[in-house]
Amino acid sequence: MQMRPAELAAIRAGDVDVAFRRWERPRLRVGTRMRTAVGLIEVTSVDRVPVSSLTAADARRAGAASLVALRQGLYRLHADRPVYRIGLRYAGADPRQALREAIPDAQELDAIGAWLDRLDRASPTGPWTRPTLLLIDELPATRAPDLAQRMDRDTPSFKQNVRKLKERGLTESLDIGYRLSPRGAALLDHEGLPRPDGPRPAPEPGTPLPHLGAPATRALTARGVLRLEQVAGLTAGEVRALHGVGPYALRNLRAALDAAGLTFRDDPADSP
Repeated sequence: MQMRPAELAAIRAGDVDVAFRRWERPRLRVGTRMRTAVGLIEVTSVDRVPVSSLTAADARRAGAASLVALRQGLYRLHADRPVYRIGLRYAGADPRQALREAIPDAQELDAIGAWLDRLDRASPTGPWTRPTLLLIDELPATRAPDLAQRMDRDTPSFKQNVRKLKERGLTESLDIGYRLSPRGAALLDHEGLPRPDGPRPAPEPGTPLPHLGAPATRALTARGVLRLEQVAGLTAGEVRALHGVGPYALRNLRAALDAAGLTFRDDPADSP
């Protein structure tokens, strides 16, 4: 089930708890937990409903501008298919986030290495796991098509492979490209694989930025802001003034700050 970034942010904030889709048959089950850019989204209900039964309350719960807008959107595409109302709730952070930070012991690293070996042996194009990890380590925050080209792979298959590594907490997706996780770095070091020369900066302490979109992420990182704790040292007005930071990014930052028990620095100009 595809959801727009603004829709995901609203579900996480609790402002949206239903979605409406035209499907030939139900595509989700109650209890399904979907991994998204904002964390886990759980399906709480799936009900077939006639469009004529929808109410203004349904529109508000779905984040639509009005009941008319909700109905028009449903009539616009696949009008021959039935409408389903899907109950949704934010179910917490993606568990892979904690996994990425966990440094395995030698026995677990050997097991991860054996799993990578199995992936390499099953690949029709030859070994790819370590070269992919090393490339991401060398070129973090680089566009996936550029990385795929360097490995002489098409972008979809390259992304599919990276997702396999991400499932084991070895990599992390960024708004632009990827980076090696502490877990992934520990594996490469354990296996004695060559990594970029020179001192490697220690990870910034604190909470990583949420997904904001590439322009906003570039704007903040260019200012040296890499963690939510650094965002809390700025006013909302200062962040809003950065080129590339729009309403979606600001809304996601507010939600992430609130979840972390933080706020923007007091700014009377932004007070209601």
